[in-house]
Amino acid sequence: MADLARTARVDVLVEGYARLPNVAGTVTLVRDADRVVVVDPGMVAGRDLLLRPMRDLGVAPEDVTDVVVSHHHLDHTVNIALFPVVPVHDFQSVIEGDVFTRRPADGVQLTPSVRLLATPGHTPQDITTLVGTPDDVVALTHLWWTGEGPADDPYAPDRDQLREQRERVLGLASLVVPGHGAPFRPGTSTPR
Repeated sequence: MADLARTARVDVLVEGYARLPNVAGTVTLVRDADRVVVVDPGMVAGRDLLLRPMRDLGVAPEDVTDVVVSHHHLDHTVNIALFPVVPVHDFQSVIEGDVFTRRPADGVQLTPSVRLLATPGHTPQDITTLVGTPDDVVALTHLWWTGEGPADDPYAPDRDQLREQRERVLGLASLVVPGHGAPFRPGTSTPR
């Protein structure tokens, strides 16, 4: 990732959790150049839990220029409509209003510091948003793990593919922001 610029800012708006029956996806704000990107605007206990931190950062919903969804589960997509009609990026397309443009996500550069990676694992349609900040290369991902685990994703259709994509992300990122859980710095004990 030597060609990834290091100018973006990452703010976790909502730290996700999965404590059934309660589930919330991690919602992250990325700002770089002239882009304001919301990653995974999914389920939260109340919409103000997502909107208030944005307001505190001086960002209004109408300032958002792009939305990225890591995969198409409701806990990562249900609040897309909070934002104006902007490009919504997923694993296979960009959707803006009623315009569907097919394109694979792997390698899509949103800004010099923000790149999408195809990382199938939790689902065959997973993508990771890789962000270069002054201090870290941050991976916003849903490869179903935190710094403590679990080693296995109970929903992954292919355990070997999940492991391969986790290794790929760990080889690129110095900070991982998981789809459900606190950001963590990978180490030798990080579950693969």
